[in-house]
Amino acid sequence: MLNHRFAGNERPIVSPNSAPIGVFDSGVGGLTVLRELYRQLPYESIIYFGDTARLPYGTRSQEQILKFVREILHWMVQQGAKMVIMACNTSSALALETVRSEFNVPILGLILPGARAAVQQGQRIGVIATPATAASDAYRRAILEVEPGTQVWQMGCPEFVPLIEQNRLEDPYTVSVAQKYLEPLLERQIDTLIYGCTHYPYLAPVLHRILPRSVKLVDPAVHVVAAAGQELDLLGLKNLRPPMPTRFCVSGNPQPFIRLASQWLGYAPIVERISLPELVYQQPVELETVE
Repeated sequence: MLNHRFAGNERPIVSPNSAPIGVFDSGVGGLTVLRELYRQLPYESIIYFGDTARLPYGTRSQEQILKFVREILHWMVQQGAKMVIMACNTSSALALETVRSEFNVPILGLILPGARAAVQQGQRIGVIATPATAASDAYRRAILEVEPGTQVWQMGCPEFVPLIEQNRLEDPYTVSVAQKYLEPLLERQIDTLIYGCTHYPYLAPVLHRILPRSVKLVDPAVHVVAAAGQELDLLGLKNLRPPMPTRFCVSGNPQPFIRLASQWLGYAPIVERISLPELVYQQPVELETVE
């Protein structure tokens, strides 16, 4: 545990190497990327933003996602971020290529690192993702670009993110939903499954109960952080001094985020609520529980 990170939310001293890495997601899913940053790049300072007021992203249009991503990136640049990681597969699928040409800061997405890792594991690859990511066909295109002979099947899973954000991982309904989503992929005899959303690693205990042991799981968070480390090396931007405490910000009510983050990170973060320009708050989707 890197306790020196968590003393508060002081702003980092801005210099090229000590500047923070920005990480954003619609909610707590991006914490899987944050944990990998702590593990692989322990000297980097981090700003984490969860757009909880507009969660979930996976049922949004490309136009909406692009608008949200631009707002967040403008804010990250204002905070002095030296690099931004889209810890959100939906944003990576629908906005990454567009915004890379609009901002003078390295922006990394999850899909290509995840695709490269998956083809090293198998040739019959399933992808579970938000409906927007699945409909974009981004993972299939990335996988086939890396290894043209690979077979790929994608499954949109609209209920997973709300269930995870509601901390319903032990709910029998969550198990039944997972079985419904995985059944078509298992019928295809997949040998590899990609977590096509950063929320989904939290479902690992549920998925392990359903998947054969032979199916390998790929978490793109591990591989995007490895790519970030390589990029920082190439740019000469790695920080070699102790990092500043991680700064956590959300666009909605901080309390639900704090409860989940405390459980999954092992400490209670200090969380700021911030308003981005032209931010329109909308309520999260409420799910009906099937008895």
